[in-house]
Amino acid sequence: MSYQYVKFFSMGLVRNGEFHMYLPPKKAGFFMKDNPNYQRPAKTLILLHGFNGDCDDWQQHTPVAEWSMQYNLAIVMPTGGVSFFLDREATGHKYATFIGVDLVNYLRETYGLAMNKEDTFIGGNSMGGFGAMHAALMFPETFGAAMGLSSAAIAKQLPEMKKNLQPNRMANLEYYIEQFGDLDKAPESDINAEWQYKQNVEKGIQNPRIFMACGTEDFGIENNRNLAQFFKDQGADIEYYEAPGIHNWSFWIPAAEKGIQFLLEK
Repeated sequence: MSYQYVKFFSMGLVRNGEFHMYLPPKKAGFFMKDNPNYQRPAKTLILLHGFNGDCDDWQQHTPVAEWSMQYNLAIVMPTGGVSFFLDREATGHKYATFIGVDLVNYLRETYGLAMNKEDTFIGGNSMGGFGAMHAALMFPETFGAAMGLSSAAIAKQLPEMKKNLQPNRMANLEYYIEQFGDLDKAPESDINAEWQYKQNVEKGIQNPRIFMACGTEDFGIENNRNLAQFFKDQGADIEYYEAPGIHNWSFWIPAAEKGIQFLLEK
């Protein structure tokens, strides 16, 4: 196994992007010789962080090194600021493009990873869960599956924020407008995963497989349940997991491993 910290130039950001990465060994050692995951080439999982986080989050809070070794996964953890991993009009603010185009192309050209959608997955927690599903539905030719843990599935609530948003420690109204644009239009745009999914269906594009999870005491539980039910009603290839838990790593760590197992099923 090897670990790398990388900076590379991103056209979407018009500056360097950064990521941590764990690479599994090319050949299974004696202690992995009976592991079926080494009967195939390594697959790639991009993990996106939550609000206020950066590329250190998954590395510091979870056993990503163990997951990389156990599941023969290249695990890539980029920084996305507080962007919700969306493309905006302003120069240097194309975070979805940074993830779904620039980063993937860099992994392909430099490491020979993520060469096809069947071997390329994306996941995240909270804001990163939103970003992971957004990127997978925006680039369905690139990502075979997505994993959203306690996803910030807030697209349908955005129009009401102009009326009801109370001052809080997370963000003000100006932030939401800067990230999402016209809040009234958000539900009928690619900010909404439901809208993205239906647009792909109408175009005859195969949508990625989806794993979602949320703790039953999480403040976002109803939004996650509703989004998961939408996917089920649409006939999506989805697994939804709930267990006692709140919006923290104690829930996300075991949920992520269940998600990884789902990603690798096909």
